[in-house]
Order: sequence, then structure tokens, then C-alpha cells
Amino acid sequence: MAALDGLPPLRDVIQRHGLDAKKALGQNFLLDLNLTQKIARTAGPLDGVTVIEVGPGPGGLTRAILALGAKKVVAIERDARCLPALAEIAAHYPGRLDVIEADALKIPFETLANGPVRIIANLPYNVGTQLLVNWLLPEQWPPFWQSMTLMFQREVGLRIVAGADDDHYGRLGVLCGWRTKARMAFDVSPQAFTPPPKVTSSVVHLEPIADPIPCSVSALEKVTQAAFGQRRKMLRQSLKSLGGEALLARADIDPQRRAETLTVDEFCRLANCLNG
Repeated sequence: MAALDGLPPLRDVIQRHGLDAKKALGQNFLLDLNLTQKIARTAGPLDGVTVIEVGPGPGGLTRAILALGAKKVVAIERDARCLPALAEIAAHYPGRLDVIEADALKIPFETLANGPVRIIANLPYNVGTQLLVNWLLPEQWPPFWQSMTLMFQREVGLRIVAGADDDHYGRLGVLCGWRTKARMAFDVSPQAFTPPPKVTSSVVHLEPIADPIPCSVSALEKVTQAAFGQRRKMLRQSLKSLGGEALLARADIDPQRRAETLTVDEFCRLANCLNG
């Protein structure tokens, strides 16, 4: 991509700006520009689309998204050391890159852009799951985003796409399965990063379901938290604090079943009975 966008190689950028990745910020920089293009392409055609990116670092993925034709990228970066490198990319693509120095957990994302929005990010490991849950659970649905193409540790990716009776199935799988169609796109080797993390990463692509089962967000959170909080126990025990057998009877669910056997539909039924 150095030839494609005329900007210097990322290794040079990192060296010039003294950007060693900080563990405290969950940083692992992705330097393989072929790989950043592959991630950006997984999001689909980007013409006319505004992309929100969290944790761009020195801007490898940012460059791929802009080179593939996104109308605009809004990048949220907490690390002030990365801002000069991102400013060079902004100068190269006038009017197409806005950089916001902020903590992504405190940003009202729905206010950042008008028109079609996609989220594409190599998320910082320490806040990735919380950001995903925030984007999954707004009261207003369909959400402000058309799709999310996100990189996580592979273990988290497996939890996102898991369904009932899968070893990785838990609260995250229920929430993602309720409101999105989620799929694993591809794995990324630790060697693609600087510094290399100890685990394999995965890119996950999520698209919103237009009409998910009507269900209270807070009730579904309560039910999944209780059920998977004691996942080895029967539901009559794990859901005791929420009504136990009486709640399960109203939802027509066998009290001897365990959390990992329930489908997303059944969890929604439980949540609706809890509210009812």
C-alpha cells in the first residue's frame, strides 16, 4: 500500500514518531498493509460511507479504509503520541479524516456522523468487549451503524459467534445473536503485530437484524448474567434470585436445563417473563 497511497511504510512512521506500543492502552500495532486492506474489504464497499475507527494507532488500518474509498473516517485515539502520525494521513487525504483525541468509552458515537456508518477497528484489547456491548445495546434499534468489522482476541471472537450448546456460548453470544448476524471472517497470526501478542486474533463481522425479538435490554442482561454466572448449575438454581422455578414455568422452560442449552429465543422469552 505504500505505493498505493504514497505514504511511508508504517515501520518508518513508528520509528520516526517513537511509537512503542503501550501495554496499558491495550496496543498492538498492525503493520502488514495487505492485512489491513483485507480487514477493510471485509466491511464491504466503502464508497459514500463514513467509517468510525477506534484505536487507529499509527494509522495502518486508517490508510487502508481511506485508500478503499471511504467518504470519511472518524478516528478515536486516546494516545496523544499517535496524533502527529495521523495528522500526516489527514494531510494526504484532505477533508476525509477527522481525529478525535478521547477515551472511546466516553464518546456518544451516534452523534459522530450522518448517513451510512460502518465501524471498522482493531480494538484495544482492554476495552474491546465493553465497546461491542455498548454498540449492541442502545435503546433505539436499528442502530446508527450498518455493520461492524472488528478485531478481537480469538477467544472473544468465538464467544461472539457462539450459539446454544457451544462451549464458548455465554452472555456475549446471546446479546450478539439477539440483535446481529455475526460471523468469523478470518484469523490473524500474532506475528502480524508489533509487539506480537501471546494469542491469535480474529476479525468478526456483524450486521444488525432489522427486527430482533422484542425484549427489554435490561431484563435480558439480568437473565443472561444470572444464568451464565453459575453456568454449571441447573437454571432453577442459577435463576433463583430472579424467581427461579416460577419464572421458568412462566417461560415454559425445563428448570433442570443449564444456561448453555438455551437458544437466544428462549433467553428473550425468559427476559419478557421477568418483566411481565
